[in-house]
Amino acid sequence: MLSKKPREILDMIKSHHIEMIDLKFTDPLGTLQHTTIPAQATDEGTLLDGIGFDGSSIRCFQSIHESDMVMKPDLETATLDTFRSLPTLSILCDIFDPIARGSYDRDPRFIAKRAEAYLQATGIADTAYFGPEAEFFIFDSIAYENEPNRTGFEIDSSEGHWNSGVPGLGYTIRSKEGYYPASPSDSQADLRAEMAVELQKWGIDVEMQHHEVATAGQAEIDFRFGPLLKTADNLQIFKYVIKNVARRNGKTVTFMPKPLFGDNGSGMHVHQSLWKGGKPLFYDANGYAECSPMMLHYIGGLLTHINSLLAFCAPTTNSYKRLVPHYEAPVNVAFSARNRSAAIRIPMFFQGNAKAKRLEFRPPDPMANPYLAFSALLLAGLDGIKRQIDPIKAGFGPLDQNIYDLSPEEAARIKSVPGSLGDSLQALEDDHDYLLEGGVFSQDFIKTYIDYKRTRELQAVAVRPHPYEFSLYYDG
Repeated sequence: MLSKKPREILDMIKSHHIEMIDLKFTDPLGTLQHTTIPAQATDEGTLLDGIGFDGSSIRCFQSIHESDMVMKPDLETATLDTFRSLPTLSILCDIFDPIARGSYDRDPRFIAKRAEAYLQATGIADTAYFGPEAEFFIFDSIAYENEPNRTGFEIDSSEGHWNSGVPGLGYTIRSKEGYYPASPSDSQADLRAEMAVELQKWGIDVEMQHHEVATAGQAEIDFRFGPLLKTADNLQIFKYVIKNVARRNGKTVTFMPKPLFGDNGSGMHVHQSLWKGGKPLFYDANGYAECSPMMLHYIGGLLTHINSLLAFCAPTTNSYKRLVPHYEAPVNVAFSARNRSAAIRIPMFFQGNAKAKRLEFRPPDPMANPYLAFSALLLAGLDGIKRQIDPIKAGFGPLDQNIYDLSPEEAARIKSVPGSLGDSLQALEDDHDYLLEGGVFSQDFIKTYIDYKRTRELQAVAVRPHPYEFSLYYDG
């Protein structure tokens, strides 16, 4: 990790013969944006004060009459960009409003900073650790179009089981049988290894990489957990690295949760734990699944607010094509030790290890903006702790049996997550006071986010004819 001193950054520019400085930031919808300046035009003033840009051209930022914004580099995030042909230094930035003379409350990274500050202000804990598992698909090709008279998409992958009838070398992967097959069925082990090595160059510690359950190149590369802000930064760089390694190998990556019908989608299970003074707070040897009362209350907060949380954690119309039964989808609003159909699973791999005690929140998918999703999850958990919400008394479990083996009467008592983005956005509109605690989220940001999602995504998808509608209705 580099020092915050601009002089050390300038020395690095000189010693590594850096020619370009790439300044990156994340918009409210989770997309990484960037601009590049010549290294020779960079001085201490640039590194401290940042550069101006047009905020009205960024989704969910400013209107055109108040467009002047400033991005300021966070020097601790400086690292070499391994995808540029010229020596380039990559730095993540925070967004500032020059008129208000302060951090911009629609900047997702600043929201994450405020979440960490609020945690410390509560005195409950001083560190929230997050560990996301962002799954993705590696395809050979993708095509899609949306014209008034023509719409559709076409995906191809040499691994796709639909290619079993095409003359070739075989070893396609059957639907829902892609978890851990050895080569040659797993044809992308070397590509994922290359991705892992590249991530290490960016300072991201990879723990494991493997093929995931679905056919056609579904993958998972896990990296080490860390504090909220650092992990959100790492996840944004993770996506950047994965996409660029795939592209230079003639492949394409998507983090869409459900690009393929009839097979497993891509989730982003988010592991969470609270610590204070270097000690874990979620462990109790005598508690259910070795959970402390604090951990159970945190779980109670997550499940109480789960509907509104999904507006940030499962933030697309496509998200709810994954959150359906029978595809290992965590649609049940319950907690459990080891049950992967519950919204919250308590991993039991290392019993008796206090430092490993954590919860896994399973409904999120990798389209989530990590700064917003992690911050919202922390605030919901803290609300549960402050209000001492007992998830057992609240009827959230534990659910320690197969949901599909329950009687209809028993199953009916278990709530399900929202069935659409519209339902989650309505829940966020109705239930967001917990997000305003500590000034982490603002009313303005939440309203702007909901309005954008409703008009630019939810309504835009709803008014367009779907190809399957022609199969259903054309000859009616």
